[in-house]
Amino acid sequence: MTALPIRQPVRIIGIDPGLRRTGWGVIEAEGNRLIYVACGSVEPPDDLPLSSRLLAIHEGLAAILSCHQPMEAAVEQTFVNKDGVATLKLGQARGVAMLAPAMFGISVAEYAPNQVKKTVVGAGHADKQQIAMMLKILLPKAEPPSADAADALAIAITHAHHRQSTALRLKVAGL
Repeated sequence: MTALPIRQPVRIIGIDPGLRRTGWGVIEAEGNRLIYVACGSVEPPDDLPLSSRLLAIHEGLAAILSCHQPMEAAVEQTFVNKDGVATLKLGQARGVAMLAPAMFGISVAEYAPNQVKKTVVGAGHADKQQIAMMLKILLPKAEPPSADAADALAIAITHAHHRQSTALRLKVAGL
């Protein structure tokens, strides 16, 4: 009889991109068990020009990636809103949020906001309070300082639940 392989914990960073506040949350997933590691947000000063804000987001995320050394990353996909300029600027912050882990050699998965809500709460149109309540249940030690940090933890949880199917899709696509 051979022993079953021991599952290694996987450290995951979830990133909720934004120009004013980019939330981040780090968890460890060991099978079905989720363990809170850390969370917070990168907040560049509002008076900086766009390029400097993007640089501040990158430098902040790079410091977090160096400190917590996640093995996988997940970023929330951009939803298109009525303000096209705001959507484009958010897309630039999202690009930085994807670039930072990629520069560390970390694979980056993307999840739609409704998929994150459905995974964490069970409903695709859940509000921020419902997400916060479920985070207290799923990660009792987590006390996110902002809604962006809470969203980032929810993104990390979503990746923990869907990472196997995401990896399979990438393998089938040949990426």
